[in-house]
Amino acid sequence: MTILDKVRSIQSSQKQPSILVIGDLMIDHYIWGNATRLSPEAPVPIVNVKNESTTLGGAGNVVQNLVSLGANVTVAGVIGDDTMGNQLIGILEAEGVTTDTIIKDSSRPTTVKTRVLAGRHQLVRIDKEVTDAVSVLIANELTDKLVEIIDSADIIIFSDYNKGLFSPALTQRLIKIANDHQKKVIIDPKGLNYEKYNGAYLIKPNRKELAEAAKTESIKNIAELQEAAKTIFEQTQTTYLVVTLSEEGMAIITEQTSKLLPVKAREVFDVTGAGDTVIAAIAYFIASGFTVEEACDLANHAAAIVVRHVGSATTTIDEIVKDMTE
Repeated sequence: MTILDKVRSIQSSQKQPSILVIGDLMIDHYIWGNATRLSPEAPVPIVNVKNESTTLGGAGNVVQNLVSLGANVTVAGVIGDDTMGNQLIGILEAEGVTTDTIIKDSSRPTTVKTRVLAGRHQLVRIDKEVTDAVSVLIANELTDKLVEIIDSADIIIFSDYNKGLFSPALTQRLIKIANDHQKKVIIDPKGLNYEKYNGAYLIKPNRKELAEAAKTESIKNIAELQEAAKTIFEQTQTTYLVVTLSEEGMAIITEQTSKLLPVKAREVFDVTGAGDTVIAAIAYFIASGFTVEEACDLANHAAAIVVRHVGSATTTIDEIVKDMTE
């Protein structure tokens, strides 16, 4: 059976994978307006607000990609006990996502990134967040809630945006629980400490993230890519390292092999959120019985679809099939 035949078979399947996303949840808040004059108070434009919108950001974008593909999704994380936190849960529940494992922490706000735009030009971004590690009490509460959920999940995604959820202790604790239940953990990493991901099945950095974590100046070719990967394998004992390479596609690396998958995109308008689409598609297809190589090839198609749109976008199985046959 070809990979296309396998994808078509899950189009008609009644059973969809159950995927647990543990991650840094946030709201992307947009203020849209126009600016035709400068403020008399300071040399800055005055924005006349015309519209405001909110969408899910961070791990929430991963969740929306999984929902679009058809997965049954449960999401876990920590948000503030505030208006934006309630709005975040409302958006997720409207998507049919299980939110029982989201914990409200009154000591920190829900992470909100506010972007002020005049026409198509972003003038400023305002971040409201606390990036300190979550408390031991909150970490214990989250772990207790997740034990049963981990056991029933087909695969687990860690969507790390370095906002305080994935402390080394909690990350290792959750990976151990997953491994004890023989569940694969795949990680979209952030930051320089990859040792906390020790025991994960698959880690997906981009080229820049890999270079920084491996403490190398840059990665220009496959040889330098493999050399940087050695550092990560030593730190994490992961089975697969999948490195996204922008216009060059992605590389699938194990300790013994490496394979370059060329980019599928024919048009690129906006790469915003493409990494979230890739990690979601890889998890979805592995959980649906595809090999890592097949899942990455399909994730390449998914990324090619979303970069044709402006802003964070999602895709569907039908669109992936269409992209594969064009």
